[in-house]
Amino acid sequence: MAAPRRVRTLLGLGRWSCQPAGIPLFRALADLSPRVSQENDIVDFLGKRPHRKHPGILQLSQVQLPQALVTAAQYLVQESSIPNIEKQVQKLTNYLWSRKLPTEPEELRKKAIQLANELQQDTGLLQPEKQLHGTVLSALRKTIYHWQKLNYNESLSLVYMASRLDGGFAAVSRAFHEIQARVPDFKPQTLMDFGSGTGSVTWAAYNTWGQSLREYLCVDSSAPMLALAERLLKGGLDSGEPHIPGVFFRQFLPVSPKIQFDVVVSAFSLSELPSRADRTEVIQALWRKTGSFLVLVENGTKTGHHLLMDARDLVLRGPETSPLDHRPGHIFAPCPHELPCPKLSASQPQACSFSQAYSTIPFGWNHSHKEEKFSLVILSRGLPGEDRQWARLTQPVLKRPRHVHCHLCCPDGHLQHVVITARRHGRPLYRCARASTWGDRLPLTTSAEFPQSPIQDPSDD
Repeated sequence: MAAPRRVRTLLGLGRWSCQPAGIPLFRALADLSPRVSQENDIVDFLGKRPHRKHPGILQLSQVQLPQALVTAAQYLVQESSIPNIEKQVQKLTNYLWSRKLPTEPEELRKKAIQLANELQQDTGLLQPEKQLHGTVLSALRKTIYHWQKLNYNESLSLVYMASRLDGGFAAVSRAFHEIQARVPDFKPQTLMDFGSGTGSVTWAAYNTWGQSLREYLCVDSSAPMLALAERLLKGGLDSGEPHIPGVFFRQFLPVSPKIQFDVVVSAFSLSELPSRADRTEVIQALWRKTGSFLVLVENGTKTGHHLLMDARDLVLRGPETSPLDHRPGHIFAPCPHELPCPKLSASQPQACSFSQAYSTIPFGWNHSHKEEKFSLVILSRGLPGEDRQWARLTQPVLKRPRHVHCHLCCPDGHLQHVVITARRHGRPLYRCARASTWGDRLPLTTSAEFPQSPIQDPSDD
């Protein structure tokens, strides 16, 4: 494969020149990439596990929805009388993915003043206030994102279920799997799901910790959505025994600050709140009710990632209102540090997202397999885990002959592109890196005495 233009320039290669004989390109790349050291001895890191199953591997194989949930969802869609449901599903899917946060009043005010000043300067005349007001409003409508609160009535709730139930289940399952894999002794008994929607979090939690969970509290402001989630638990029927016992439904968060849950979840719900003040209030309330883990999941877009970073900073650095549990908050995943997110501080900010494969509900319009792209933050109460310093793979691993390209978020708060080879880093670590993928962890830390690598992915160009 030809080297990208940027890499060729860094290596001092002209357009038509070639590298010196006997020096493979991958070795030159490895020489230029930052050195890495192993956080733990690789033998201790592996234990008795094979490289393909090293402890840093967290990606799930293709997620399968419980058959009872698939059957119930199919039944509800078949008995519905919604016209052109396939087109409505696609339209809602596209809308939710492109959804941005509502413009804050202060930001809107600044934009209006800026537009008014520009209009006055362009015309050179003082326009009547009423005329200027109308012109500014017209300009704002064309330039400001129009956020609207979705009213999940019975039909829209069903369309949402058909479009998002399986993808949401896959993303939350991946988040729960990370907790289970890294803290196998954690056996939660209670769970609260804010913005529970169709109840995919309850099904994913039951699939992960069904032996220990005794109480699931689903909170959603939409009564039709709660009714739909309850019908899914009962096989699509209005009556009967629920498939998962101990599930309760409410339209409002519990008022008492003394009530805590082992796991608190908000999946694709913070983006539905109308303002930053509302999000701040909800995040603080969710953190107060967190006994062990707070799991936040949003779309894998810049908007979703930025929203989660605000929530992360609020828990880590913001004052906790009415604290009854004084144990501090720490980042459990995915960040290996508690410093500002390097993806947001980059010259061109990017979303920190991950991907999870899943089998779709077999509706007539669905492909059999899809990938759910999502962003997540998991916060824990108490002391951080001993292994939290491991670097996180933030992009798919590129496997090349005798070397592997790894893009890492490192414990020092920087993003690094590391080219791992068996000769430089040892065969065990090389084989572990080769077996890893996007979202997994490696026991690496960059050395401070070497500069960050300017080399980019060969696929970037």
